[in-house]
This record gives sequence, structure tokens and C-alpha cells, in this order.
Amino acid sequence: MPDTTPTGLTGLAFGGDYNPEQWPETVWREDVALMREAGVTMVSVGIFSWALLEPSPGSYEFGWLDRILDLLHENGIRVDLGTPTVAPPAWFYRAHPDALPVTAEGVRYAFGSRGAICHSNAAYREAAAGITEQLARRYADHPALAMWHVHNEYGVPVSACYCEGCATHFREWLRATYASVEAVNEAWGTAFWGQRYGSLEEIEPPRVTPTVGNPAQALDYRRFADATLRENFVRERDILHRLAPGAPVTTNFMTALSQCDSLDYWAWGREVDLVTNDHYLITDGRRTHVNLAMAADLTRSVAGGAPWLLLEHSTSGVNWQPRNPAKAPGQMARNSLGHVARGSEGALFFQWRQSRRGAEKFHSAMLPHAGTDSRVWREVVELGASVAELAPLKGTRTVADVAVLWDWHSWWAQSLQWRPSQDHDARERADAFYEALYDRHLTVDFAHPEADLSAYPLVVVPALYLATEATAHNLKQYVENGGTLLVSYFSGIVDQHDAVHPGPCPGALRDVLGLTVEEFSPLLDDQSVRITGPEGAELTGDVWTEFVVPRGAETVWTYADGLAAGLPAVTRHQLGEGTAWYVSTRLTAADLDPLLAAACADAGVAERPELPRDVEVVTRHGDTGTYVFAINHTESDAKVPLDAHGTELLTGERAAGRLAVPAGAVRVVRLDG
Repeated sequence: MPDTTPTGLTGLAFGGDYNPEQWPETVWREDVALMREAGVTMVSVGIFSWALLEPSPGSYEFGWLDRILDLLHENGIRVDLGTPTVAPPAWFYRAHPDALPVTAEGVRYAFGSRGAICHSNAAYREAAAGITEQLARRYADHPALAMWHVHNEYGVPVSACYCEGCATHFREWLRATYASVEAVNEAWGTAFWGQRYGSLEEIEPPRVTPTVGNPAQALDYRRFADATLRENFVRERDILHRLAPGAPVTTNFMTALSQCDSLDYWAWGREVDLVTNDHYLITDGRRTHVNLAMAADLTRSVAGGAPWLLLEHSTSGVNWQPRNPAKAPGQMARNSLGHVARGSEGALFFQWRQSRRGAEKFHSAMLPHAGTDSRVWREVVELGASVAELAPLKGTRTVADVAVLWDWHSWWAQSLQWRPSQDHDARERADAFYEALYDRHLTVDFAHPEADLSAYPLVVVPALYLATEATAHNLKQYVENGGTLLVSYFSGIVDQHDAVHPGPCPGALRDVLGLTVEEFSPLLDDQSVRITGPEGAELTGDVWTEFVVPRGAETVWTYADGLAAGLPAVTRHQLGEGTAWYVSTRLTAADLDPLLAAACADAGVAERPELPRDVEVVTRHGDTGTYVFAINHTESDAKVPLDAHGTELLTGERAAGRLAVPAGAVRVVRLDG
């Protein structure tokens, strides 16, 4: 079994994607010298190099890759070596045009970008296996090899193909999943609208139809597409395990809900030796450091709490959004060390040297067009020194306070057409609840709805439209055994086939919540409602209301107006040794806070009122000690209380009871004892 961390690294990883093929070899030695100056310990190589490595079918040219790997090794820089299967060469598509994916509308994409692949295509699968085997045989024992990097960002930009080859593959998947066409008809409810199938051969992918198609079929196609991508990863991984044992194999995830919605990362996390992630700030007006923290927590959770690795982020602005602002001074370090605080074993960037040509020439890099006499370069060098000082953290784990349930299958199902309101978005609810927890200075683990939750005093469910019977049993048992559960609206509604659970909503969750919902009453886009609570407190909801009937739950907040006026808006149900809260309207992160405060009180989760907003404090713990990260995202100096004395690793200063964190700065204290 391969190691699960990059081999040969004694400290944390620091570096980025390195694309030497874009530059003459005269530049390579300059690159490596500057890498040493910046403290680079590992780079990713070869991710988009298939056309250079195999310029014609079966003809291989590895000389340039030999030379760059040797040069990196001579300079003490480890290599994350890519299999270039995200970008097949032009000659491959000329021979196999059917390997280009087809949209649901029947349009076949053209060559000229990246990731334009039909993953069901047999010729692609064989060619990908072939180049992977060649790389494994040649570089299995290369002394620079730290890990293998299969493909690149599966699911982006194409996650599903709808061609005839995929139709055949889909039928095979259905046969393996359901065994018979009768079982498919039952699961999909094909009696509706006369969609019943007489054989599996009659089933096609969910292509464009005159009106809404079968939602259960669409949900299963998303599962099929995800499984097909994962099947191809596993094939390459197994080749590398067989021919190059000892080096871990990964592929770079994009776990942020703002960046990829097509992969079930719970399933993917079980297949990689080391979970790695790419994360980029989304400049949509949100507090970007909150989205970053959420993505890091989610990645760590996909890794089962084990250390993971940030494989890509940006030194400054990106180039693929409508507007791409530069990062503020110090923001690069805060972003990088924010990931480290939440479990990453280092920080790598896309990319090392900024490209002069191609689609990403305006994407920032470690070595920018401005060269070494630039703010970005100086911050890169400073960050490299900081990452080196944090070597003792290697192998430690982030300590979480509470859990948030998340399920990609539920997100897929809720995102299908013809739901009660287009304004109810699962990602928005996850963002809002996470932001509310972040503002209470609570560190979050994410968990699958069927996972063991006994370690968490509080479990939050921002959006769980699809909930299985196993989930219902799990959450009821969690509360009965003393846990505190907080559930948002439109959860527990359907089963794994998008069929409404028998009886009143919220279906699978009505027993644990102690209520039923007679009717959903979504609001129009200009409507809102007031809800009133203890001691005359008042909050504002929008998007959604419900006609809630308590069946054992007590009413804590009440609708003051709207169609649901006088009915419960927020309830609390005592069940066994625990409590279950339900929120039946959409509240902002700020308005969720008093509800979270009450749930935290039930759960015994400690308050942290002394911490300013946007000063995050996260703890990592392991055999080498306990480390407290304090990251100040504000423009004012802050004081952070410490439970013990310690030494600040980045400055060497002693910290006694209270840690001074300058505006925009990061401090990391190793506690005594």
C-alpha cells in the first residue's frame, strides 16, 4: 500500500504547477534557482503534456521530462508527477472524433480546450491507460518522485456526455445497479406520463425533451456520470499502484460548492491515497475568506479528518471571472495559512511562472510577468519562509467543534427542475449556515448524513431535500442519545429515487423533528415575513414559509404575518436525551445567529464572545503538540485569548495568555506542554 503523504518531504509542501514545456530550456535553471530562493519544496509537472510526451501514436519522447526531473532533484525539489490524460493530443481526436463529448442538446464539442472528453469512450480509456503505463514504468524509481497526480480537476469543465456510446454505457450501469428493467421502472416512477420501458435497450440518456423529463432518470444520470469519471481515475490509479508502488496517487478535487457540483466527493475521497484540493476565491461580493474556510473544512472532512493538501490556489487575481481583482497585501499569506490551519499539509499555487501565451496568461503566478522586483514575488518568498517554520505541524489534525451535514446526491436532486421555488438553493443555505457558524468562531467538520455523528454536540442540516431511511434512523438515534440537531426547511422530503416519502412532509425527518408540514408556501421575489420570538425579538425571513403543525415539538418563533401568520416558524423538539430544532423560513446568516445561540446552549457548545468578527482561531493537534492559528482578516489589531502559554512560530515571540495579532496578519502558537 502506498504512503498517504508525498514521499521525501520532511516539512510542509510549498510550490505550484510547473510547466517548463512552455519555456526554452535556458529558462529552466533560472526557474529552479528562484524556486530555491522562494523555499519551494514541491512542484506539479506534466499535467498537460500528453502531446509532447506522445507526439504520435505509440511514439514517446521523454527526454525533456527526464532533464527537468533530474534538474529538480539536483536542487532538492520534489515532484508531483501528472498523468496528462485531461488533454488528449490533436492526433488522438483526429483518429477518434467520437471521443469528443456531446451535450444534452446533441452538440459535439470541438478540440482546442481542455477536458473535452467522453469518459465512456473505449479508445480514450485505452489511450489514457497507455500513457499512464509508460510514465509509471519510466519514472517509478525516479528519486524526485513524491506523488502521482492523475488527470486534472475531474468534472470541470465537462462532467457528462450524452452520446450514443454513453447511452450504451448508461444501460450497462443501470443493469449493474438495478438488475432489471422492472426495477428501473419502479425506481423512476415511469408510470407517470406513460414513460414505462419494456427493456433497458429502450432507455436513452436524459437529453433535451419538450418539457421537463423524468427527474429520477436525470438524478441517476448524474450518478452514472460521476461513477464513470471515478472509474477512469481508478483505472489509472491501479496502473500506478501496480507499476510504481510506494508513491501516493491523487487527483485534484474542487470541493468548494462554488466551483464544482458534479462529483460526489464522499465517494472520491475513498479512492485517492491523499486528498488534494484546488481552491479559488469567487469575487461575487461574499466574504471570500469565509468561502475559503468552508472549502478547507469540507476538504478535510472528505479526507476523513486526516491531513490533506492544497494543490492549487492563486497568488493574486485569476482571469476567468467577469472581474478579477488583485489580492490585497498580505492576503496571499492569510489565504494559504488559512488552508493550513484547517488541515492542509502545505500550500501550492497555479502556477510557478506566469504564462505568456494561452488562455491563462492573465492568471497570477508565483513568478509574475513583473518578475522578482514585484510585490507578489516578495510575498511569495516571505510565505515560503513561513511555511518552512511550520514544519512541526506535519501530521497534526484540525480540531472541530460542530458538524454540518452535506450530501451531493441531495444537492443534485434538489437542483432538478420544477421545485416549489427557484429561489431556494442548497448551496446558498449551506453558505449561510456555515457563515453563521464561522461568525460564532466554531470550527466545522462536514459529515455524510449516514455517518457516525456521536462525536459532535451539535449537528446542523442546512439543506437535505433527499434523505434515506438510513439517514432518518441515524439522526433520530443521534438526538435520542443526547445530540442537538438544527434542520433547515425543505429537508427530508424525498428518498434516494426522488420519490416523496409516504405521508406528510418532512417525510424522513418528521419523527425526529416532532412536526408535520401541511403545505409549502414559497414567497415571491419581493416578499418577506416577520417572525417573532422570545422577549419580543423579531427576525425577517424570505423565499420560503411553511404551514407547520407541531406533533410534540414546541413553538419557539412564530410567523407574525404572511399566509402562515400565527403558525410556528421555528420549533424545538425534545426527544430522548437530546433536542431537534427546525427552521421553516430562510434567514440570513446574521438572523440565524440567535437560533444558533439557543441550539449551542442546548448542545453545551462554548461561546467565544471575546473574539472579534473576522478574526478566526483554529487549532491543530497531534503528537508534536497543540498549535493555535489566529488569522486577522480585519484592518485593526486584535487580541486573541490563549488557554496556555506558548511560542509563536513565525516570529519566535512568547505568548502568555493573550496573543497580539496585527491587522491582516497570521500568528501560529505552539502551546507549552
